[in-house]
Amino acid sequence: MKKTLTRASLLMPILFVAACNTTTDPTETGSISTKAIETGREMQRGQASWYGPGFHGRRTASGERFNSYDMTAAHRSLPFGTRLRVVNETNGRSVVVRVNDRGPFAHRRIIDLAKGPAQQLGLTSAGTAYVSLHRLD
Repeated sequence: MKKTLTRASLLMPILFVAACNTTTDPTETGSISTKAIETGREMQRGQASWYGPGFHGRRTASGERFNSYDMTAAHRSLPFGTRLRVVNETNGRSVVVRVNDRGPFAHRRIIDLAKGPAQQLGLTSAGTAYVSLHRLD
């Protein structure tokens, strides 16, 4: 029995090799480059959101009580107590926050801010903003 090769079967090895050689931008997935954390330069860019009203007074993942007006934030992996400068890339405003909680749990977001810093950055009405994170300590 003679096999005939189709275009799809000829392209499969090429597509497989191309897929294996692609790399993703760490900021695209919300992950952090260890090198960027160590050097203290800009470490991450992506969508920020804010949280607060329903969580005010509850315990955070670090064990402290959440105050929606404190200059605090939730990050998936940075150690509690890490200080970050968060810059709203749209309007240039920036704030310094301290990581005291885990999150965000929404897809493709890199940080959740308490209401206080979110207001200073000007993102409460829109709900989200494109930001860059800079580790300070």
